[in-house]
Amino acid sequence: MTDLTEPTRYAFEYPDEAGYPDEKGTLSDEVIDDPHAPAFDFQVVNDEKLGIYDGIVGDREAAGLTYNVAGDDRLVLLGASVIPEFRKQGIATALIRRVLDDVRVQGKTVTIMCPIVRTFIEHNPEYADLIDPEHPGVTQGHTHLS
Repeated sequence: MTDLTEPTRYAFEYPDEAGYPDEKGTLSDEVIDDPHAPAFDFQVVNDEKLGIYDGIVGDREAAGLTYNVAGDDRLVLLGASVIPEFRKQGIATALIRRVLDDVRVQGKTVTIMCPIVRTFIEHNPEYADLIDPEHPGVTQGHTHLS
């Protein structure tokens, strides 16, 4: 059995378990209000074999954004998560921003299945052009995830 006190790259939270302030999955201001990178050493690593962009702080995984590859020119962004001790520090915003910047550099589009990523794009419309028009995914961000 996995020791829940020591997160691994496979221990992702789902919205109903994410420990949001209202315990119902309401998005925090971490994703929508902080347009700048965290004030500490933060790197993003794309693990193409596992289909995850890892957000690394120091030598620890702090966040992740999972994805599937759809054809040669599209990524399906599945879900973003931040390890509890790293929340409310702008990591989700920085991770999503860097992933979308990487998608842009690769000349790809995205299908968004993660409401957190959708909410980020709603608040940062300069990334809206990356959404695949034929396969947009979720059409609206949610302030409450059921």
